[in-house]
Amino acid sequence: MSSDPSAPNSTEVGAALPAFDAREFLTTLTDAPGVYRMLDAGEAVLYIGKAKNLKRRVSSYFQKSGHSPRIALMLQQVAKVETTATRSEAEALILENTLIKKLAPKYNILFRDDKSYPYICLSGDEFPRLAFHRGAFDRKSRYFGPFPNGYAVRESIQLLQKTFLLRTCENAVFAHRSRPCLMHQIHRCKAPCVGLISAMDYATDARLAELFLRGRHGEVIDRLTALMEAAAADLQFEQAAALRDQIRALQAVLHRQFVSSTRGENVDVLAVASTHGELCVNLAMVRGGLHLGDRAFFPKGDAAATPAEALAAFVGQHYAAHPPPARLIVATENLESIGEEVPWTGEGKPIPIGAARNEMERAWLAMAENNARLAIDSRRQTKSRAGARLLALAEALSLADPPARIECFDISHTMGEGTVASCVVCVDGTMKKSDYRRFNISGIEPGDDYAAMRQALTRRYEKVATGEAAAPDLILIDGGKGQHGVAREVLAELGLPYLASVGVAKGEERKPGAETLFRDTSPTEPLQLAPDHPGLHLIQEIRDEAHRFAIAGHRARRAKVRGRSKLEDIAGIGPTRRRKLLAQFGGLDGVISATVEDLCRVDGISRKLAEEIHQQLHAN
Repeated sequence: MSSDPSAPNSTEVGAALPAFDAREFLTTLTDAPGVYRMLDAGEAVLYIGKAKNLKRRVSSYFQKSGHSPRIALMLQQVAKVETTATRSEAEALILENTLIKKLAPKYNILFRDDKSYPYICLSGDEFPRLAFHRGAFDRKSRYFGPFPNGYAVRESIQLLQKTFLLRTCENAVFAHRSRPCLMHQIHRCKAPCVGLISAMDYATDARLAELFLRGRHGEVIDRLTALMEAAAADLQFEQAAALRDQIRALQAVLHRQFVSSTRGENVDVLAVASTHGELCVNLAMVRGGLHLGDRAFFPKGDAAATPAEALAAFVGQHYAAHPPPARLIVATENLESIGEEVPWTGEGKPIPIGAARNEMERAWLAMAENNARLAIDSRRQTKSRAGARLLALAEALSLADPPARIECFDISHTMGEGTVASCVVCVDGTMKKSDYRRFNISGIEPGDDYAAMRQALTRRYEKVATGEAAAPDLILIDGGKGQHGVAREVLAELGLPYLASVGVAKGEERKPGAETLFRDTSPTEPLQLAPDHPGLHLIQEIRDEAHRFAIAGHRARRAKVRGRSKLEDIAGIGPTRRRKLLAQFGGLDGVISATVEDLCRVDGISRKLAEEIHQQLHAN
C-alpha cells in the first residue's frame, strides 16, 4: 500500500513481511514529526497515531513493556508500519485526525461529534449583527464560543440584547426598514436601521459587547461607569440613567450564572468515568469565568480502552476540529496519559493542561466527573428501557425477534396543497435522525392520501428491492386499514411481501392510548393494546415523530410556494436583477405598478426585457 499522495512529504517504510522485524524497521525511521499507521498481514489499518518524533514514538511500542491489554493485543497483529513525515506537529495532528476519520482503525478510540458547536457571531457589517451561528466561519465576522448547546447561546444573546441593544435582524430585513420594529419598542435594539443611533455610537456598543463576550467584564463595567459619570457631570441625566440601567443589567447577567470565576478565564474541564463496562468523557465549558454547561461523549468501536487512553484520544480528536480554550483542566491522575495529545493554538503553541488550582476549579472538576457517571447511568437506563419496549412490541405483534430497525410513514398537507410524506427511522429503540427522509409528492389528485402513501412507499422501497438500501424489520403506517392496505400492495408489487408492517389508526377523538393496530399477518383482526403497554408507547413515540417531521416539511414546502416571487418565473431575471427591481420599486407591488419606461431605468434592464417583465406581470 502506498502512502496518500496528497499528504505532505509522504514516505512509505517497512514491507509486508511474514513476521514483522521491528528492530530492522526502527533503524529506518526519521526523527521528524509525522503520522504512523500500523497494519496487519492483510494490510488492514489497525492503528493510526501522530508523533513529535516518529523514531522515538514508534520505538516505544516495540522497546518498552507494560502496555495496556488493548495495545498489547494490537502489537501481536502488526505486520507492517507506514509513516508519513510532516513539516510540523500541527500538520501531523491534522493529518492524523483526517486519516482516523477516513479509515476508522480498529484500535483507535473514536469519538463521534458530528454536530458542530454553536457560537455567538458578531457580524462584520457597518452596524454589526448579534446572531446564533453554526458551521463555517466568515473572515469578516467575529465568533465567540464554542458553547455546549444552543440554549446557552440563545440565553446569552437575549441577555446581551437587553444590555447593549444590538440588532439581531437579518441584513435583508435591516436594509429595507422604514420605521423601528418591535425589538426597538421593547428596548432590545437602538434601531440603527432608521438612523436612531450613529454609526460611531453603535460601534462603541458593539465593542463593549465584544469585550464582554471575551470575558473582560470588569473592563466593560468600568467603561460604562465612566460614561455614566461623564453624562451626569454634563447634566445629561437621561443618558446617565440609561447607562446606569445598562450597568445593572450587566451585573444581573453575572449574578445569574450558576458558578463563576472572578478571574474571567476560558477553560475546558475534562473528566472521564468508567462504570458498568462503559466509558464516558465529559466536557464542561467555562467561558469568561462562567460555567456554560457540559456535554458527554462516548467512544465508538469494539476495542477496549482504559479511562486514561479514552481521555487522551478525546483530547487529540476534539481539539483538532474545535478551537481550544486558554487552558484545560483534568484530574491529576490523567495528566501523564495525555502526553503527545496536547492541542495547539492557531499560532502553533501548546495549550497548558493542568490539574485544578483552586477550590472553584476543583468544584468544576468534581461536577464534570459526577456528570460523566450520570451520563453512563442515563445511557444504560435508556438502553434497558428501549430493549424492554422492543421486546414487548415483538411479543404483541408476534414477531420472531425484536425489530432492530423500524420505519414509519406519515402524510401531511393542507387541503391537498404542498403534500409531503415523511419517513422516520428508529434503530434499537432510539430515533436515528440521520436516516430520516422526506418525499415531496406530485402528480396526484390533491388530497389523495392513498396515492401519496403509494408514491412515498414506492420511492423508498424500490431501493430496498434492488439492494441499494437496508430493509427494515418493521414498517409503521400512520393511518387505518386503507393506508395499510396500500402499503401491502406496494410491498407485494416490489417483491417484498415478507416485510412486516402495521397500520396505526388513531383512536376515538384521537385520544392517545386508544390506537388500533392493523397487522399484515391478521388484516381482518385489529389489535388494540393496553394504554400502558410498553410496545404501544414505542409505536406512539415513533408515530408522533413521523407526524412532526411531515408537518415541518409540509409547512416549509407550502411557505416556499406561497413566498415565491412572480419575478422568478421570468426568463432573464436572476437573483441580482430581482433584488435591484424590488429595491428600486419598494417591493413586488411597486414593480407591477411600474411602466415599461420605469423598468428601463433600472440598471441592467433593457427595453426588451422591460417589455417582457411588464407583459408577464400583467398576464391574466
